[in-house]
Amino acid sequence: MPTPGDTAPDFTLPATGGTDVSLSALRGSPVVLFFYPRDDTSGCTRENEDFTRLLPEFEAAGVKVFGISKDSIASHDKFMAKKSLSVPLLSDEESDVCERYGVWKEKKMYGKTFMGIERSTFLINGDGTIAEVWSKVKVPGHADAVLEHVRALG
Repeated sequence: MPTPGDTAPDFTLPATGGTDVSLSALRGSPVVLFFYPRDDTSGCTRENEDFTRLLPEFEAAGVKVFGISKDSIASHDKFMAKKSLSVPLLSDEESDVCERYGVWKEKKMYGKTFMGIERSTFLINGDGTIAEVWSKVKVPGHADAVLEHVRALG
């Protein structure tokens, strides 16, 4: 997992809205990437709703915000429409970006072991270096904490 001071791994992923997003093309602006396990599950819905609620404040601070999961663009589009979300979602179906960011991990639930995304958030400076990392994120209050950190940088 990259740590503060490291150069953020570059990527290009398909995004909702029919575009591709390349991290390197966003240089000059800080970026928040929040990795979440799955569309339309309770914790992931709450996290996406929280970032959507705060999106105008992130934008006012000059920060771009993206959610990333392994779900397809079709799944993301359906999720966004169903929950009235506005944060662009990126699809990492091959889990390449998840692996490079160190969030694709072995998890355990109900006695079963499986591979999945560990809920994590990365704040990336405009120069492409990692400013802050939140791993094993607990959803309540998380988006607010990220926004406070962004404001402290400003």
